[in-house]
Order: sequence, then C-alpha cells, then structure tokens
Amino acid sequence: MAHELAGIEWRDVSKRYGQNTVIPNFNLSIGAGEFIALLGPSGCGKSTLLRMLAGLEPVSSGSIAIGGRDVTTLPPGQRGIAMVFQQYALYPHMTVRDNMAFGLRNIRMAEAEIARRVEAAAQMLELQALLERKPVQLSGGQRQRVAIGRAVVKEPLAFLFDEPLSNLDAALRTRTRLELARLHKRLGATMLFVTHDQVEAMTLANRIVVLNQGRIEQFAAPMELYQRPATRFVAGFVGSPAMNFLPVTRSADIDGCCAVTLANGVLLRTSVPALDAVSAAAGAAPMELGLRPDAIVPAADGQLQGVVEVIERLGDRTLLHVQLADGLLVVADAPPRAAEPAIGTSIRLRLELQRAHLFDAAGAAHHPA
Repeated sequence: MAHELAGIEWRDVSKRYGQNTVIPNFNLSIGAGEFIALLGPSGCGKSTLLRMLAGLEPVSSGSIAIGGRDVTTLPPGQRGIAMVFQQYALYPHMTVRDNMAFGLRNIRMAEAEIARRVEAAAQMLELQALLERKPVQLSGGQRQRVAIGRAVVKEPLAFLFDEPLSNLDAALRTRTRLELARLHKRLGATMLFVTHDQVEAMTLANRIVVLNQGRIEQFAAPMELYQRPATRFVAGFVGSPAMNFLPVTRSADIDGCCAVTLANGVLLRTSVPALDAVSAAAGAAPMELGLRPDAIVPAADGQLQGVVEVIERLGDRTLLHVQLADGLLVVADAPPRAAEPAIGTSIRLRLELQRAHLFDAAGAAHHPA
C-alpha cells in the first residue's frame, strides 16, 4: 500500500483549560517516516498532544503542521491522519469488512478502490479469514487488529496510536507490539504512539519523547535514554526496575573526577568528570548518585551494608531488594549461579562507580566519561 510520508511539527503549542495550563509552549519536530513514542506517566499531557494533533481538541495557542501544511484549524477529516484508540470503537452490527470500509464509504470512495484497500490491509494484518465476522465473534487482539486495519485503509499521512495495547493481556500485547513494528517496516509511514509503558516505547520507537507535566524532559533514541538520561526524572522513569538513587554530598575532586560522600561516610571517586563552575554551584547542594541495579553487586568488600528484604526471581536475573542502615531501599542484581542469600541476612554491596551517574539539586544529570 502506497503511503505518502509526512513530518509533524508542533510550534509553540499550549493548551489551557480555564486558568489551568496543561501544555506550556510545546515544540517538537518529527521526521517523515519516523516511529515516535510519547512516553510519560498518567496526566503528563501525552494524550492531549495527540488529540490536538488529530483535531479532537482545539489548540489554545501555537500551530501544528503535518507534511509542511498548517492543520491547526482544520477538522479531523482533512488532516490526513488516522487514529487508533485504546477502545476499539467497532460497529457491532457490521462485519469486519464493513467496519474497515466504513470511513472510505463515508467519503464516497469508489467501491472497487475500497475493496482493493480492505483486501490489502486484511492480508497485511492476517484478517482475511475474519472479514465476514462480526466484532462479537472476535477476540480482543483480533478486534484491535481490525481497528488498526480501519486506520491502514485510509492510507494516511500519519498514524496516531493512543495507548492501543492497554486492554490486551500480556502475551497478546507482546504479539501486537511485533505486528505494529512489522506494519511500520512495511508501510514506512509516520507513526506516533502514546504510552505510559516504557517497554512498549523502548521496543517500538526509533526515538522517544519523555514527557513530564506537559514538558519534554528528553527526546532521544531508546538506548540513549537508558544509558544517558538527561534528568533524574528520565533516569527514574526509563528502565525496569528503576535506577537506584543514593543521597551524597560533594567532596573535593579526585584526579579530575567528581568525588562524593555517602550517608555512611564512605568517600567515593566517580567517573563523572569534574563539573564546570555553573554545574559545581548546583552541585554544592546535596546530590544523588544514580546506579542501575546491575551496577550494584553483592561483594565482601562492598561500600554499602544492608539487610535482604525481598528476592525477585525473574528467570533471566534475580533482584535483591536490600534495606540500608539509613532505611533506604536499593535494588541489586544477584550474580548468576551464585548462592542466593537468605531473606533477613546482612549483605555488603559494591557500587560499580564507572557506571554511576550524578544528579544535582536541579535534577540535571552528569554522566561518567
């Protein structure tokens, strides 16, 4: 199916409800053919951004362009987009074929062209055997595929997905995720995917926009977000389990690198280069040392001591939840094939400081060299 490619641009877009500003001065440019995820917690404004793009919500100020054309005031049907919602919104009295054809019949497209598009989409999404069924005869995953098929037949400039996998069970969610990735590869179309699930965002998107209270915290490739989070918010939101944060105070730099002192008085030399004057001023306040669970490992010479509270066995890895003397809970990776410590036992943990990040009082990240 031929799809014209179109980039998307928000220029100084804001959204207000009365006195309440939910999106303040939002700017984002997406290249034609990209698969972009809008990722963030509930209430961060991601669905509002999508609905303004689709024309379902008016823009309070600013402008939106699709394929270089200003669509800010155009009705939804004239924007060249197709939207897939969390709720499938299929007509129960219509067959799958008629559900997929409905939007095209509304704009009085020729029946031969409608039939061609429906057949092509059904083949792509493996729906051929279901075309004469009604929605009540379909599983949740099949209904979601029909909803996606209804979007595909429009041959839009861009696809907008609003939490489309939330209603599916875990196994089906994984399978549908793969189908969406394959669909993007086949169509090459611009796709924008709203989710609060970082696994969906990380596995599907070329680049991810991490949103917090209507603002962009970071816009980067998935592994860039994971390995070099721009802020403490991104570091805590991307990655499962989340990054550990240990309160520290700055000490004099050692060998051109930041040194910090833990709450237990232990001095640590990180691999974070010494901060410039501006960053050093921010870093004079208390900071936090950020370490992923796989950078904290049980070891007799560890800098931290705590008690094992919970053991999470995940098959490919085992996580130890350890409570430190100051009451802080950290998550560490148990070494593979090592004897598992018993719950309630005291344990020492070594911090792999070459992989430690520092976060200043403003939440900005400072990374190892």
